[in-house]
Amino acid sequence: MRRLAVLGSPIAHSKSPLIHAAAYAELGLDWQYERIECTETELAPLLRGLSDDWLGFSCTMPLKTRARELADVLDPVAQASGVVNTLVRYEAGWIGANTDVGGLRMALESHGLDLTRTLVLGAGATAVSAVLAARAGGAAEVQVMARRPEAAAAFGNAYAAVPGTLGQEPVWRPTVVVSTLPGPAGIGLALPETVTQAPLFDVAYDPWPSPLSELWDARGSDRYPGIDMLIFQAVLQIRLFVNGSTEAELEGEGRVIAAMREAAASSVEE
Repeated sequence: MRRLAVLGSPIAHSKSPLIHAAAYAELGLDWQYERIECTETELAPLLRGLSDDWLGFSCTMPLKTRARELADVLDPVAQASGVVNTLVRYEAGWIGANTDVGGLRMALESHGLDLTRTLVLGAGATAVSAVLAARAGGAAEVQVMARRPEAAAAFGNAYAAVPGTLGQEPVWRPTVVVSTLPGPAGIGLALPETVTQAPLFDVAYDPWPSPLSELWDARGSDRYPGIDMLIFQAVLQIRLFVNGSTEAELEGEGRVIAAMREAAASSVEE
């Protein structure tokens, strides 16, 4: 038996154990996946004190930067983004990977969303993944809007994204909006109609509908929850844990994804 876990703080709300458990059961693997409360200062001691049966971790907030610092090797996406959401054990230490970028791209493409002019709301670690996912999906233009202009400006320097401030008109009419804002941040947020006329993909999914998605709903525009990003980034993590590569598909991957969706849906119903 191999052991895995999702790490973060707070972590009690995480649906990762449910969807990972569903995947391993479908794959016929007797693997254990749990959740562990872990802060940035606790991550290094935790990694040092593991028994040999531990294979890897999913890392959520606030650990994505600290996990990058502690990884011995970074995959190309983690190098480009500066973000690690997956740690995989190997003989000499830890491989740091970023499956958020690929998972978000897969989620956006699964809904047939047009990424040509992508507007990203927020300027945190997930916003970095959103910009890179949009670029990988063929976006010709990307704009990042944040509450703090200096935070958005950093994206202009690092990722050639047009900076902006939340509430302002975008520089062009977006074909899709990707929100990386925490759920409560969407309460009472004033956005121009130019923004809300485009479909919204909101990385928030619990609770759903999110406060921001309700604004889209009120204006009669399409909105999609971030549960698909959670599922697809987990699929890439499981490919890493099982096959050693995000490119190597799982055996019966369609059935695995269906089982993960069912587990996620049942948790929402509860």
